[in-house]
Amino acid sequence: MKNILLVDDHSIVRQGLKNLISLETGLTVTGEASSGVEALKLVRESLKNNSGYDIIVLDISMPDKNGVDTLHDLKHIAPDLPVLILSGYSEQQYALNLIRSGCKGYLSKDADADEIIKAIRTIANGKRYISAELAELMSEQLSHPSDKLLHEGLSDREFQVFFKLAGGLSPTEIANELNISIKTVSTYRSRILEKMSLKTNADLTYYAIKNELVS
Repeated sequence: MKNILLVDDHSIVRQGLKNLISLETGLTVTGEASSGVEALKLVRESLKNNSGYDIIVLDISMPDKNGVDTLHDLKHIAPDLPVLILSGYSEQQYALNLIRSGCKGYLSKDADADEIIKAIRTIANGKRYISAELAELMSEQLSHPSDKLLHEGLSDREFQVFFKLAGGLSPTEIANELNISIKTVSTYRSRILEKMSLKTNADLTYYAIKNELVS
């Protein structure tokens, strides 16, 4: 039996996934969280109790701690715990960055129920799940590397900081959330602006809105 932790701030989404999974043999939902903070707490508790999860199904947009930050923290807390990102954002917007950040698969919430179950089974069994959309994106990046979106060239940590700057957070707020110094935030900001050929935080926000990375 594969144990699943569902992480989404919308209870109706969690319930829908739970109902879907309940119809399947060999899969069971043993944990639910409505935020990244709650999810990390449950993972830490499971490690102490040796109960464990076989896979986390994780949303991106959540209060307290978003999916980007949660994925980053999970790499340190439970590096072998596989994560499937199930998001309202399409593959083109976030998938490549988050695959590089350590998730084992990325699906839009528009995906068919059968594909969601297939992805969960594949990842829970220790493999990576590459959807047709993600495979096409990866192929396009290899064939035409100059065509990739600007944010796709950012590192894991740079993407975290970019996401927060574009969302309007101040350097002090970012430093507090990521437990780094304001000087380090400024260094990341400079690298991000240079890599993306932008000049100001307003440019970052405009870029993120234009590419539907923030709402």
